[in-house]
Amino acid sequence: MGQTVELINIEDEMRSAYLDYAMSVIIGRALPDIRDGLKPVHRRSLYAMHDQGNVFNRPYRKSARIVGDVIGKYHPHGEMAVYDTIVRMAQPFALRYPLVDGQGNFGSVDGDSAAAMRYTEIRMREITQELLNDLEKDTVQFIANYDESTTEPTVLPAAFPHLLVNGSSGIAVGMATNIPPHNLTEIVNAAIHLIENPGCSIDDLIKIVPGPDFPTAGLIYGTAGIRAAYHTGRGQIKVRGRVEIEESPKGDREWIIIRELPFQVNKARLVEKIAQLVRDKKLEGISDLRDESDREGIRVVIELKKGANSQVILNTLYKNTQLQETFGINLLALVGREPRLLDLKDALEQFVLFRREVITRRTEYDLKKAREREHILEGLKIALDHLDEVVQLIRQAADPATAREGLMAQFGLSEIQAKAILEMRLQRLTGLERQKIVDDLEAVRKEIAEYENILAHEDVKLDIIKEELVRIRDKYGDERRTEIVVTDEADIDIEDLIADEDVVVTYSRGGYIKRQLIDNYRAQKRGGKGIKGMAVNEEDVVHQVFVASNLDYLLVFTNLGRVHWLKVYHIPEASRIAKGKSIANLIQLQPDEKIASILTVDTFEADKFITCVTERGIVKKTSMDAYSRPRQGGIIGLTLDEGDRVITALISDGQQHILMATRSGMAIRFDEQDVRPIGRTGRGVTGIRFKDDDRVVGAEIVEPGKHLLAVAENGLGKRTPIDDYPVQGRGGRGVITLRCNEKTGHLVGVEQVQDDDELLVVTSRGNIVRMEVSEISVMGRNTQGVRLVRMEEGTQIVGFEKLED
Repeated sequence: MGQTVELINIEDEMRSAYLDYAMSVIIGRALPDIRDGLKPVHRRSLYAMHDQGNVFNRPYRKSARIVGDVIGKYHPHGEMAVYDTIVRMAQPFALRYPLVDGQGNFGSVDGDSAAAMRYTEIRMREITQELLNDLEKDTVQFIANYDESTTEPTVLPAAFPHLLVNGSSGIAVGMATNIPPHNLTEIVNAAIHLIENPGCSIDDLIKIVPGPDFPTAGLIYGTAGIRAAYHTGRGQIKVRGRVEIEESPKGDREWIIIRELPFQVNKARLVEKIAQLVRDKKLEGISDLRDESDREGIRVVIELKKGANSQVILNTLYKNTQLQETFGINLLALVGREPRLLDLKDALEQFVLFRREVITRRTEYDLKKAREREHILEGLKIALDHLDEVVQLIRQAADPATAREGLMAQFGLSEIQAKAILEMRLQRLTGLERQKIVDDLEAVRKEIAEYENILAHEDVKLDIIKEELVRIRDKYGDERRTEIVVTDEADIDIEDLIADEDVVVTYSRGGYIKRQLIDNYRAQKRGGKGIKGMAVNEEDVVHQVFVASNLDYLLVFTNLGRVHWLKVYHIPEASRIAKGKSIANLIQLQPDEKIASILTVDTFEADKFITCVTERGIVKKTSMDAYSRPRQGGIIGLTLDEGDRVITALISDGQQHILMATRSGMAIRFDEQDVRPIGRTGRGVTGIRFKDDDRVVGAEIVEPGKHLLAVAENGLGKRTPIDDYPVQGRGGRGVITLRCNEKTGHLVGVEQVQDDDELLVVTSRGNIVRMEVSEISVMGRNTQGVRLVRMEEGTQIVGFEKLED
């Protein structure tokens, strides 16, 4: 027989196969469902226990029996994977509200393993039933199991927000989730508040849910990380164990007593780590260490030497051991079989939507059953109303089929009603039983009316959800275990401590940046020599100086077309002559990547634009809002041609003129509307044309009525009325803005100024001269200017910055 060989690109096949694998891990293994807060293995384990009747008020069953059922029917994986899942659901230090009631050895906070499954016994806890109630009422979708021999639920009809209550963690492919547990009472109250106030803010919910509540208690220091997590889905919180300082029985020294641990910390390893620090002499002042924990709780005793400072030792423990841990919250869960990062309100809204669906499906099921019951009772009532005729018809019938057909023909009954009459026991013909049928019919009709009312009104469904939540809260709710400590350093917004004042930010070509008060530079007369503004190495020179408020955002555009985002106050403050700090410590720069332009932004407005200009004369305009969502490592600001570099970025309103100037002293002014807005990653269009040895050195958004300041390398410069520059079509060669020659050197840049501005001029040796703009002569375009700075031999002007009044 002939064979067909199909050639497949191995890259395509690997990509497709790995994507399938990744989605399988994400959906079928690693991430919990937002609706019931369970991963498939947890859900299947609980369903198997439910299917076996292994509930809280019945005898325990061997763990091995449940595990066998799970892997045999629903989860064809390793038995230890299933048993470990069940063990964790039984550990009170692993789950805030354990779902499994275990009998036997189920491990400890010291990391001890549970006994083998043949020795331990389990059953569901009572609260677990709240996840499974109404499962038989078609409240959730069932699918075939792996071998199609039976079915299993795709989700459990959880009656409370289990994902937030017990939390979850898991590592998928390319993503991970880490959701902390919470107090049931707080979460339920928040869900009720959301139902009653759908438009409430996340801050309103945070007042009800102040933070996670770990099963091992402990203390959370600060609320900034909690607020970040609840607002964005991601945040980091600092968790400490609870520690008490006691006097020794003799009263001659202090003891540090560890009473509670941070969540998921192994106590035995913590004690070993402390002992190791003492042995390595990294922790001094400890005379003895012992673990006195028992069934009453944790008690680790650290005896101190006489005169030892307990607070110093405690701070050392926080710094060097797991007595203080950082819990990274990542609220990622499956929403509609897709991974999604959720904030606190999103998570609660998804639960309410799910419960509304469950209530709807449950009510539809109950309504269907009630109508079936009503139909049968109506038939029985007809039979009772014509009892003698019915009895006579049945006695005369040759067989049941004839009797059934006769009833249907004579009394207009359905086949179901006729069958029910034939199966009715004789005792139901007594007076009391006959009245009971009438009463049952009346009762079932009331039920039908109630069910129809529920289905017709969304507010009634929400009331039912609230009632069930209140019942669960009152039955299972308890006091918060984890204390939240509001600390000054964690809870005061750092920007409240930052003075809203202008600073000078200086950046050198060697990559050093700093900020300093603007008052450090005193005004000098034109032609002055200047004062030292920044200490630089011999091979380094000052590259850029700009003025901004401490609270402004900085959009840092690099020469490679990338954009980074930070606050001005993040730049370290330094003295006037200090070198500053490497920019690489503040943003992630690629090899050979340098800062091209830094914009100060107060807020990101969609109707404002950022215009980027490159050395080769390309100009690109993009909405400012496109730059408002920074990422680690920066984002693409524009796409560059090979060999091209970004020289500046400007802010405009889309209705102004753009002026571009080149190194040879040429400039062009054109209407900004000639440059259509494009996406953040676009290339742009040609703004000015020039010879190959020329390049763009500056660009401005034109402000009518101002002067254009042009500065040349050798210390000359001038002001020219901006209106002297004619508006031309985009892409031309422009007009002369400064007549460049051997005396002036090449054009360094251009800047729009007015009389009450001041100017900082930077030389290649790091000197900065501050002068009044009004002292600089106003001259025509085709001139070389006047002396601005008296240059020392071997120095040139490398940059300047306008200081607005």
